[in-house]
Amino acid sequence: MFLGLRSVIYPVKDLAAAKVWYEQLLGFPPYFDEPFYVGFEVGGYELGLLPDGTRTDTLWGVSDIQQAWKDMLEKGAQPLDEPKEVGGGIWVATLHDPSGNPVGIIQNPHFKLSS
Repeated sequence: MFLGLRSVIYPVKDLAAAKVWYEQLLGFPPYFDEPFYVGFEVGGYELGLLPDGTRTDTLWGVSDIQQAWKDMLEKGAQPLDEPKEVGGGIWVATLHDPSGNPVGIIQNPHFKLSS
């Protein structure tokens, strides 16, 4: 079901300061820079900064988020954040596995792994 790791999203209190810190750390600016989210492409993967987020999210790629959501629920996962489009045909959702860990999934038709 999982296609591989796609994104890690960190909650930040000060988006501007976090953006500067990651720019300096990585040596390049974000490819996506909005007041609601900043995204860096790092070796084909997403490092995201989410202002006022409540948790770190790790997102696993799936080809069909609605089917993955259904399959995970049938296998005992509990819903946390239902599938929603976040723009550009990209869909995200989060469930809790049976141990209570958040498991994020993402359907991103634009994802291309760098070689």
